[in-house]
Amino acid sequence: MGLKNTGGIKVLFTEAEYKERVRKTKVRMREQGIEVMMSTHPANMNYLTGYDGWSFYVHQCVLVSLDQEEPVWIGRNMDANAAKVTTYLSPDNIRNYADEYVHSPVGKHPIDYVVDVIKEKGWDDKRFGLEMDQFYFTHKTYQILNEKLPSASFADANLLVAMVRQIKSLAEIDMMKKAGKIAEKVMQTGIDELEVGRRECDVAAAISQAQISGTKDIGGDYPAIVPLMPAGKGIDAPHLTWSERRYEKNEPVILELSGCYNRYHAPMARTVYLGEPPQKMVDITKFVVEGLEETLDFIKPGVSCEEVEEKWRNSIAKGELVDASRLGYSFGLNYPPDWGEQTASMRPGDKTVLKENMTFHLIPIIWQEDIGFEMSSAIRITEDGCEEFYNFPRELFNK
Repeated sequence: MGLKNTGGIKVLFTEAEYKERVRKTKVRMREQGIEVMMSTHPANMNYLTGYDGWSFYVHQCVLVSLDQEEPVWIGRNMDANAAKVTTYLSPDNIRNYADEYVHSPVGKHPIDYVVDVIKEKGWDDKRFGLEMDQFYFTHKTYQILNEKLPSASFADANLLVAMVRQIKSLAEIDMMKKAGKIAEKVMQTGIDELEVGRRECDVAAAISQAQISGTKDIGGDYPAIVPLMPAGKGIDAPHLTWSERRYEKNEPVILELSGCYNRYHAPMARTVYLGEPPQKMVDITKFVVEGLEETLDFIKPGVSCEEVEEKWRNSIAKGELVDASRLGYSFGLNYPPDWGEQTASMRPGDKTVLKENMTFHLIPIIWQEDIGFEMSSAIRITEDGCEEFYNFPRELFNK
């Protein structure tokens, strides 16, 4: 079956692809003794059903049961309309609670409604998998489930769906390649807009405009992380955004940005020096570029995340450099506040074996005194190596 067109909005993937995702999720559920999976992370909800909407500030979930073919989407009544036009689900599997459950002054809670659906389905004595360590799963949710489903049992299945998401379909890879094209424009915009005396907020505005407008042929989406733009004395604080401060001469600026297409990302980091860069920064750039290229050449299916990190660490040791954090992490489909998948990281101890169509963001971070440097690569694992999602110079930019 092809793409469903509902009211002018197309479900992104074929129904067959969504069904295959659900099938793989159920395989993992059986392996972990889970009868009903309750997924609250919006990326997992999107992955399993196609649902897309800025509604994750209220309670919502997708239920996947071993004894029902389709998942059940549950959310706020006004968001059910988004479920109708973005998911492949039949109307019976789109359930919604009334607005009186939202921030209710009379004690109603959206999870009360979720419990009612569970009881209606006859799932109230099942073993549930819960995403216990996700941004969107609250302590109150767990309290209500325990109190009102006394015959049920609950297990932590925090990364169950995320592990299925690790290996991308070819259709997903195509989405990420388009995000990569947007990323090229976004990074070039950021570099072009940087000027001594310019306000940080004005540069951020130009970057955001480029992210959303995309290219001439590919419309952009909002990324899961806003532009990260540490500069000057804040150069060693990698998650700073922007202020009304004006850029000064002879200071480094790090840009960590992403192209985003239909919630799929292609993150990229580059460093710019406003003025003539000191020799120390030039030397760091040389060793990081060489190390990153050696590491990319090393990557292929069958090697582990920790082996990749070891290759990187040994390479930059030639320049007496030490990376400040993990080398990289898996990424792809996501919503705020993170484009990372929280599954595999390229660091010592992570024995995850690389497989074709896994995707990683490799982001070396080097800090030395008042110098900060980042230069990243977003890749997919191919049949015999890896390839980047974008084509952008690996160098220290200076203006």
